[in-house]
Amino acid sequence: MSDLISVENALNLLRANRLETQTERIPLEEALGRRLAKPVVAHVNRPDAALSAMDGYAVKLEDVRTEGARLRLIGSAPAGHPFAGSVRNNTTVRVFTGSVVPEGADHILIQENTARDGEDIIVAEAADQPRHIRHPGIDFQLDDVLVPSGTLLEPAHLAVAAAGNNAAVVVEKRLRVGMLSNGDELQPPGSDLRPGEIVNSNPFGLAGLIEGWGGEPVRLGVASDSIASIHAHIDAADVDIFLPIGGASVGDHDHMRNAFKQRGFEPVFEKIAVRPGKPTWFSRTDSVLTLGLPGNPASALVCANLFLSPLLGIDWRTDLVSGRLNHAIGSNGPREHYMRARAEISDDGQIEVTAAPSQDSSLLSTFVHHNALLRRLPNEASLEAGTLVRILPIGSILS
Repeated sequence: MSDLISVENALNLLRANRLETQTERIPLEEALGRRLAKPVVAHVNRPDAALSAMDGYAVKLEDVRTEGARLRLIGSAPAGHPFAGSVRNNTTVRVFTGSVVPEGADHILIQENTARDGEDIIVAEAADQPRHIRHPGIDFQLDDVLVPSGTLLEPAHLAVAAAGNNAAVVVEKRLRVGMLSNGDELQPPGSDLRPGEIVNSNPFGLAGLIEGWGGEPVRLGVASDSIASIHAHIDAADVDIFLPIGGASVGDHDHMRNAFKQRGFEPVFEKIAVRPGKPTWFSRTDSVLTLGLPGNPASALVCANLFLSPLLGIDWRTDLVSGRLNHAIGSNGPREHYMRARAEISDDGQIEVTAAPSQDSSLLSTFVHHNALLRRLPNEASLEAGTLVRILPIGSILS
């Protein structure tokens, strides 16, 4: 178990060991950020009737082909109040955006192209083809799949689900991910730090990632540098996935792996040929997973993006995009390297990529100014400026 495994092998093992999730039906108002377990289908046509796309007058096209033609106004149809009669030759009904188009009309004469003379509407600009009508089902039709299962629900998905007359959706229950920090030196933000102490920042960034991927972050606190303390935190937790942070290297005070082994967690892998994050490890029982992350803040965030996301149903390999390197980079070593980088859209529409000057795994602030991970393959040769590279966006790519 001491051998390094490749990133690809690690990803395959993580996906093979992903927990089966239960499902629940929840109100649409509570569904933002949840993962769909069943597709959302349309329970109505949208629109379910022909609707006016403009403010104006519902007419027969044959009556408005001539400038100066006069039409008798016979009624009005505000949105939500359809006209009960029908449009006949040389008559018209006042309509508004969203109004149901009256029977007999096949064109909307927009308000700007008319003049009014008492109860007559005068055509100020002739029309030669039917326009400004939204026909039934033009957006979607009854029983169409609006959002496929597996989708992580965003605001647009909720709007479409609601438009399809869905008041609730079936989603996967959130997996509870327990973040367990380790180290006598760790203190909460706002502390009066003594020499040798540092702020425990990792759970804040990791919690945001977990929530964004549809999981439920659970803060398990900080275990001291002893197996007994780690055991106590494990025993008290009610989670689906443990996310121990730190204590994974080979130092005299790094007890995290052994503590989980002693609680019955069987190792799946213990090291990955990746930079940063070589000490990342994975183990499990029948019903609970453990993914151990490095304690260095930058390493923890990089490895969460790479190795925690698959346990929550994210296949980031499909999100890789190509960009043009702005500068030369030296050759890579034997481990796959994910370099913090900044990706921007250039004036010619290309993605331009600039690697952070330092890839020190303790430099957390680099994530504020960099929005991508630049993938370097093992033993990759040096790259010249202008080379196309593969990146994983971890933030908005700015223009």
